Amino acid sequence: MKISMYQASAPRFASTLRNLAAILDKAQAHCEAKKIEPAVMGGMRLIADMFPLSRQVQIACDSAKGAVARLAGVDIPKHDDSEQTLVELKQRIAKTIDFVLSVPAEKIDGGEDRPVTLRLGGKDVTYTGMQYLLGFAHPNFYFHVTTAYDILRANGVDLGKRDYIGTP
Repeated sequence: MKISMYQASAPRFASTLRNLAAILDKAQAHCEAKKIEPAVMGGMRLIADMFPLSRQVQIACDSAKGAVARLAGVDIPKHDDSEQTLVELKQRIAKTIDFVLSVPAEKIDGGEDRPVTLRLGGKDVTYTGMQYLLGFAHPNFYFHVTTAYDILRANGVDLGKRDYIGTP
């Protein structure tokens, strides 16, 4: 049995984003239990030269919606990158899930060899659809989701591997 480009993209991104939203729910509960202002959590970093939690979530969302849009050949929705609170970040995740699941499978399937061009480091880089999805989009997306998880875990939120993996 073959897995399609659609199956390897939109549903996978949506599933992991739902897990990230559930992780943010745990972070919200942690803030309430410990009397921490939830906006403080959005500014937390794993290390000084890395983006804070809010930016990690924004980039994870941008990676998912950008990948699906590029693979489907549709416009990438724009978000303001103004979210700071856990509630606002969850709203961004919800908008992203809605978009990635709104793209029909037939727009993505069959795009394994379709060119996808990105501007990276001031240069245009062209991938095939499959190279882009598996070699760039997935690693970038999971890097930022994992970093968001790690920031929360390092700051005392009670999380485990099951929270990250969820129900695939």
